[in-house]
Amino acid sequence: MNSVSQEGLADWAGPILSGALTTLEIALLAYAIGLLLGLLGAACRLSPWAPLRGLGTLYSTAVRAVPELLLIILLYYAGSQALTALANSLGFSGAVTINGFLTAVGVLAFVQGAYMTEVFRGAILAIPRGQLEAADAFGFSPWARFHRITLPALLPNALPGMSNLWLILIKDTALISVIGYSELFFTIQQAASSTRSHFLFYSAAGVLYLIMTLSSTALFRRLEQYVRRGQPTANSEEA
Repeated sequence: MNSVSQEGLADWAGPILSGALTTLEIALLAYAIGLLLGLLGAACRLSPWAPLRGLGTLYSTAVRAVPELLLIILLYYAGSQALTALANSLGFSGAVTINGFLTAVGVLAFVQGAYMTEVFRGAILAIPRGQLEAADAFGFSPWARFHRITLPALLPNALPGMSNLWLILIKDTALISVIGYSELFFTIQQAASSTRSHFLFYSAAGVLYLIMTLSSTALFRRLEQYVRRGQPTANSEEA
């Protein structure tokens, strides 16, 4: 590494770490909102009421069919134009601009919710029917049945899919760079362009993404071990 590259890396170290922190903030918020949307979507998909089932199916199918990049561009640019036109029609002057951070969180959460819907739906369907019928027989309220029976039973089945979606989400935050928001990948692009040390900075980006994904994988592995405590493992079954 020559002296110019070393100086460039030192100058951009602060902004790059700040961009990495922003990436994690976007991912965490989008993931949390996506979890809630996924639970609601799964409840709709499994609802005995046909309109709710249709709404849940439409949400999960349509959103998963559209690229995230297209949704980001639509919300940021087309959404700003639509809000500006609405404001002007109401007598307000000036342009309305949608915040890049809110765009990132909103679109990624909306997409995550669609995928989470299918993860949770499959996990709920895997719960033995007898457990849910026993809860009803004991007179559990819907909330009590959910947090005492459904949630503990679905987590072991849902966690592998939830882990995969989190890893995908971390990488999908790079799509936000198209609207010029300063997350990790956009900052790396700026650093590589200004210093012309493309290999150095893009390699640094790869290392940072790798650190985030590997540490996340380890955390999800520990969490899965915790929720599966007391359950027979493949090794114990073979024994």
